[in-house]
Amino acid sequence: MSVTIYHNPRCSKSRTTLELIREKGIEPNIVEYLETPPSAAELKDLLTKLGLKAKDIVRKKEAGEEGIDVAALDNDALIKALVAHPRAIERPIVVKGAKAVMGRPPENVINLL
Repeated sequence: MSVTIYHNPRCSKSRTTLELIREKGIEPNIVEYLETPPSAAELKDLLTKLGLKAKDIVRKKEAGEEGIDVAALDNDALIKALVAHPRAIERPIVVKGAKAVMGRPPENVINLL
């Protein structure tokens, strides 16, 4: 079963998570989500796999810088805002099959693998 990481190579946690995956002998599919943002449907699917709401994966500082008022938006509106401003999405997200985890801390991914 394949593993996908939604990755930002400039983020130390994302790089550490990628390294942990590779240490397990897995070469994941790497999605540099700032270059290739997920669609609203893809983000909804990721949230379902994570068992989270959109507000749970928001980077608050970046959301503020992007003008996203998290408290004022419902889940669907927030998903649209995150698609438009992917740097406000918490990273990394690692997916394997029907499950996903946040790689914060990076060790979160070990049980998924």
